[in-house]
Amino acid sequence: MTVSPIERLRVTVQGAVQGVGFRPFVYRLAASLGLKGWVLNSSAGLSLEVEGPSAQLDSFLEQFDSNKPPAAVVLTMEVSRLSPVGFERFEIRSSQGGEEKTVAVLPDLATCPECLAEMNDLADRRYHYPFTNCTRCGPRYTIVLGIPYDRPNTTMRGFPLCPECGREYRDPADRRFHAQPVACPVCGPHVWTEDMQGHTLARDEEAILAAAQALERGEVVALKGIGGFQLLADARNEAAIERLRQRKRREAKPFALMMPSLEAARSFCEVSAAEERLLRSSAAPIVLLKPNGTEGIAPAVAKSSPYLGVMLPYSPLHHLLMRQFPAPVVATSGNQSDEPIATGNDEARERLAGIADLFLMHDRPVARPCDDSVARISRGRESIVRRARGYAPLPVPVPKDLPPILAVGAHLKNSVAIAVGRQVFLSQHVGDLDTAESRVAFARAIEDLCRLYSFEPRLVACDLHPDYASAQWARASGLPVAGIQHHHAHAAACAAENDVRGEYLAVSWDGTGYGLDGNIWGGEFFLVRESEFQRVTHLRPFRLPGGEAAIREGWRSAASLLWEMYGPGAVPEINGRAVLIRMLERGLNAPVTTSVGRLFDAVASLTGVAHESRFEGQAAIELERAISSVRTAEWYRLEEGGDSADWAPMIEAMRSDLARGLAPAELSARFHNGLARWILQVAKRIGCRQVVLSGGVFQNAYLVEHAAALLESGGFQVYTHQRVPPNDGGIALGQAVIAGLRA
Repeated sequence: MTVSPIERLRVTVQGAVQGVGFRPFVYRLAASLGLKGWVLNSSAGLSLEVEGPSAQLDSFLEQFDSNKPPAAVVLTMEVSRLSPVGFERFEIRSSQGGEEKTVAVLPDLATCPECLAEMNDLADRRYHYPFTNCTRCGPRYTIVLGIPYDRPNTTMRGFPLCPECGREYRDPADRRFHAQPVACPVCGPHVWTEDMQGHTLARDEEAILAAAQALERGEVVALKGIGGFQLLADARNEAAIERLRQRKRREAKPFALMMPSLEAARSFCEVSAAEERLLRSSAAPIVLLKPNGTEGIAPAVAKSSPYLGVMLPYSPLHHLLMRQFPAPVVATSGNQSDEPIATGNDEARERLAGIADLFLMHDRPVARPCDDSVARISRGRESIVRRARGYAPLPVPVPKDLPPILAVGAHLKNSVAIAVGRQVFLSQHVGDLDTAESRVAFARAIEDLCRLYSFEPRLVACDLHPDYASAQWARASGLPVAGIQHHHAHAAACAAENDVRGEYLAVSWDGTGYGLDGNIWGGEFFLVRESEFQRVTHLRPFRLPGGEAAIREGWRSAASLLWEMYGPGAVPEINGRAVLIRMLERGLNAPVTTSVGRLFDAVASLTGVAHESRFEGQAAIELERAISSVRTAEWYRLEEGGDSADWAPMIEAMRSDLARGLAPAELSARFHNGLARWILQVAKRIGCRQVVLSGGVFQNAYLVEHAAALLESGGFQVYTHQRVPPNDGGIALGQAVIAGLRA
């Protein structure tokens, strides 16, 4: 008989959850399942931790959702799985009255079943109204202008309530009591369509029908959503998707899909019970799903990705449009690639001209841009890849009080954060800071987050890289600056959200991060104690001929490995071969790196899977995809010695297998298995039982699953990301924690 491992669940619930019998309900439920822990009312709403066998914890979550008190209204629920701490009993603890009170702004919530039923009821006054909402759903973060969260402090202040809406708003027994975005066709916002010349073509229901007809014709529709504009196109129409790619200048990066229903999602993808819960949650993120092989989605949608990014309609406007056009649509950010999302109508008319064929607009202002979140199920639990709509700006609890710190994040996948006591509030995903427009959006995100929480930082935490736009902003801010090493911040973010206590071994792997020696790190093992770390080993260094060009062209990294192993004669006959060899020999424009991300690029090229990346991580994604259904225990060895692990035996064995005709799928699986074995090997040598996996490389599902399984079978406790991204989107959390511990 299999015994379930002992785990701890941390659950934070926000909504109408106090004074409705929630704590006694949790107590009785935990007791019936033999679980131990505690529950209390806090400034966050309702907080609890339960500990016991994982099977009972799964049952607890299921019953918690289905049997909660009738008067309770759960708006958001965040769940993290942590290591056990040995609770002796279950207790109702006293409410936290002494902690600093922070008004948490709720994220935007997907349309609730009650509002959806009203929208579909011909007799209801909100029949087919695209701005239907109540206290249980609708926009929050993207309409609030200031605290307290009252209608005059939202973008709804320009829409005076009609008598009927006013009655609902003031009635404590009504579902819309103090629902700040409440509206109806009489007093609320409206939608309309425009052509490229700015002419209004249709209004209200006719406008939604016109947008559906445009999608049917293969046109691109710019829809003003909750957090800004989206670009929509028929996902079955290859020509339409290729046209969108060309106009948006997004050559290869996968597009997200909006499915009209869960049943439609199942018709194209494998959907587990956990993935279904995530799709149908109030956050309603894009969920990375495995295609089931059914034809119908245009190949241009996913390109090289082994997954389809799928979401369900989450706003009334989306529901109404998908009712008129009940087919999968691409739903991507309303911008040119590498630029911020357009939020205002005039801004969209200017910036999306030449991309969209039709605009579906409305007159409710968007207070701040907020992209769609991206999540997946990894190791049986939710893992956020991009944290934005539905999650931002919910706080991440941390174990110690932190001083007022502003953390400005990294250069890629940027987000910013503020530390308030034992909470760190993360902004929505800002994006890469390569363009002037994105840097303006970054500065606005900082100003916005600080203003929203009346926050005055005493310290700015930033990356050590001197050329990062975020670090340059920090140094120009006039505030004291704390520089935090990139990979240490990755590790600290994962440790903080998992409540890791004491010493831990951090495996921090990504594409690029500024090292303490001035080189490019990215294949690091740290032994971490509190705010300090010791670098215990890393990947054997190699050069990147061409510098930034090597990040886009993985064949350069492959040539570098061959040059290191066999000399100039092993470098393939390629354009610019002589120049490349001179770069390597003289170390000119060929920086040194220990990056596992760049090793992925090299291996993708050596195996013939991909020789270049047209977006960040493309070669690594294609290498993971190449594994397909291959299942092998064989692995390529990295040889540890001194302070690094040598990749040469791995590359030599791989080239030998390639020469004897082994398929790329097998080569890729053995490469991934070798990396997982290296992690286990180091963990055994160091002897630290707690292992944290962080950094962009650990977005790779195959690697995470295999590394975690090996470590757990060896008796190690493994921590991976859940509430914040493993990529640079989580860096700000780690910066805030480390800077706070050092302050």
